[in-house]
Amino acid sequence: MKFSENWLRSHVPTGATREELSATLTAIGLEVEDVTALGEGLDKVVVARIVDCARHPEADRLQVCQVDAGTGERLQIVCGAPNARPGLVAPLAMVGARLGEISIKAAKLRGVDSNGMLCSAKELGVDADASGLLELPDDAPLGTPIADYLGLPDASIEIKLTPNRADCFSVRGIAFDVAAASGSDVVPFDATPVPAVHEHALQVTLDAGADAPRYCGRVIEGVDPTRATPIWMAERLRRGGVRPVSLLVDITQYVMLELGQPMHAFDRDLLTGPVGVRHGRSGESLQLLDGRTAALDDGFLVITDADRPVALAGIMGGQDTKVSDATRNVFLESAYFAPAAIIGRGRRLGLHTDASHRYERGVDPALAPQAIEVATRLIVELAGGQPGPVVQAALDQHLPAPAPIALRRARVARVLGLEIPDAEIERILRALGMRVDATDAGWSVVAPSRRFDIAIEEDLIEELARIHGYDRIPATLPGGATRIAADSETRLDQATVRRQLAARDLLETVNFAFVDAQLLARWGLTEGAVPLANPLSSELGVMRTSLLPGLVAALQRNAARQTSRIRLFELGNVFAAAGQGEAPRETLRIATAVCGDAHAEQWGVPARAVDFHDLKGDLESLAAASGAALTFEPASEGFGHPGRSARVLREGRVIGWIGQLHPRLLKALDLDLPVLAFELDLAPLVQRQIPRAGELSRFPSVRRDLAFTVPEAVPFATLERTVRQAAGPLLRQVLLFDRYVGAGVETGQKSLAMGLILQDNTRTLNDRDVDEVVAATVAALAHEHGARMRG
Repeated sequence: MKFSENWLRSHVPTGATREELSATLTAIGLEVEDVTALGEGLDKVVVARIVDCARHPEADRLQVCQVDAGTGERLQIVCGAPNARPGLVAPLAMVGARLGEISIKAAKLRGVDSNGMLCSAKELGVDADASGLLELPDDAPLGTPIADYLGLPDASIEIKLTPNRADCFSVRGIAFDVAAASGSDVVPFDATPVPAVHEHALQVTLDAGADAPRYCGRVIEGVDPTRATPIWMAERLRRGGVRPVSLLVDITQYVMLELGQPMHAFDRDLLTGPVGVRHGRSGESLQLLDGRTAALDDGFLVITDADRPVALAGIMGGQDTKVSDATRNVFLESAYFAPAAIIGRGRRLGLHTDASHRYERGVDPALAPQAIEVATRLIVELAGGQPGPVVQAALDQHLPAPAPIALRRARVARVLGLEIPDAEIERILRALGMRVDATDAGWSVVAPSRRFDIAIEEDLIEELARIHGYDRIPATLPGGATRIAADSETRLDQATVRRQLAARDLLETVNFAFVDAQLLARWGLTEGAVPLANPLSSELGVMRTSLLPGLVAALQRNAARQTSRIRLFELGNVFAAAGQGEAPRETLRIATAVCGDAHAEQWGVPARAVDFHDLKGDLESLAAASGAALTFEPASEGFGHPGRSARVLREGRVIGWIGQLHPRLLKALDLDLPVLAFELDLAPLVQRQIPRAGELSRFPSVRRDLAFTVPEAVPFATLERTVRQAAGPLLRQVLLFDRYVGAGVETGQKSLAMGLILQDNTRTLNDRDVDEVVAATVAALAHEHGARMRG
């Protein structure tokens, strides 16, 4: 928000210097980003008129001007400005004036006497425009000091606002904060209704429900739009960062800067009526004031004339109904639109306007009728015209209404750690425009309608701290004992998970939780995706349902930069849509993605590409840290390579996926090298039993090696479960030490050789014990899986 210092002081008189005012604004949360001093040191610069111009005899680009400075005699000035002409009123720096580093003296320019300098806006230090002389209105009083005429010296102050302080997108809104902080009062504002002098009006209808609950309109006939914007208004607009355009447009901009209410003026003769507000319809379009054509849908609010869209509500007016120099009758608009109905709509069209900036953050819902009265008075005074009645349509049930908030003095003291006198509390709250009524425990406070950021007691306490002064709040250590909670031993903490993977030569990445919906579609992971109502960009439009798309995208970016060996992991939340009205479900997951060589380039180990078993080893090392026993089954996920991916299970429950990505997916992602990855729910992976000491057997173990042929489709994990169930409590370990397919083994079969480690804690096993376990194991494998022993 940018504004004129003098304009602010006209609303809140204060004796503070500019530096003190800037410091006060920053201290109360309205951070001053820039202060540009304007029109300093303009002594002996006056309003003057060029009476005559003649070509300089020695220079084609110079003119010899005769200038009337209101002293009764003409001064001869040599000027090179392209807009210098007889009758032009412009600033004149007299001999003896000083503009910045330039001292004005009587001089000869190419042999011609010059007794002063006609000035541009840049030379005066009021604007950056140096293209010609600063043109002043024809009725400007000659000889008047330019500082007095332009309201100088002044400063353009720019403040940085947080989104919750939408009320400070106006000079008057800032004035209330300054008044509260400086102990002064805001000057009463005149919003007296302007009486109607005729009955001409346009009917107004509301068909957008809570998105547009208030709309005010007024017809003003017989205006003269060709009149010049008065210098005081034009200068306040310039110092507020708005370039003057034309009188009618400038008035609406002026009201917006002063009060915070965006407005729009239509050419009444280009409207047929009634005027309405509704949602857009698919297939409709509207040519905007900037010339571009907007394609509409039901996400936009539109202002209509006889159901024809003529403006984008809260964003920009339409080309077909704009005011021009030919306009004689005006329809003035002032409305309240809900922030949710405007947020993001301008960005969809590549637009960002002053109106949308304010509506997105919230406009005072009660301000529209007052603003239309203020704008009407300015139009009638400056452009003439006869106003009609104000037509207002309102859906009261959808208009925000401030509710009383109980403020307890004991709560104030406890939260802030200091006692603020009751009188000071009441002064601050009233200075901020709040209604304050005393109660036994404190006060009942009603915030003004512009302060919709104040809803609970803590909001009021924050206002007291802000205005009373954060520097006056004592710095004290918290009292009482602090309870330090120890991490549970029944789960592995996240730091250990990160250290374990980092020790396996994996690098951690942090990706956005928002992804492109098209990216999820390529992976086939769109089910349960949660779209964002106001995305940062179209590429970040939905919440991620998996870590892998973002992680592999990071891998692809590294691969595109000639990194051949990439090993990444990420620990983060994924999101899935829940029931109607419920928040999305969040699940914490761990994922890795690797490609390239299995080992960093070196001389001691032959180079080879990373494979499934390397990644499986990384996963099992992580599982070993929590004592988790994982099993694996063939998987059929669409993004996985057929035959080279598996589901990961713990105690029979699927907790994730591991494998190689499908070549078709890699091609769609523009990756030309194999990528392996896994993704698992973290909670079941990191659960662990509390370690308990157990007895070590004093008796020797026995090993028996068995070789079976089984169907190729039977995974070893299934065989292992059968072996453990059949062998009973004597089995300590099952080792798979050979897999063979080829001569001597039937087609469709494979040979697996495994070692059984048997042991008892109470005695030495004999041959009969071992034979019984081996017989039970062989029988179970034959019965369950059709396994046959090899000789």
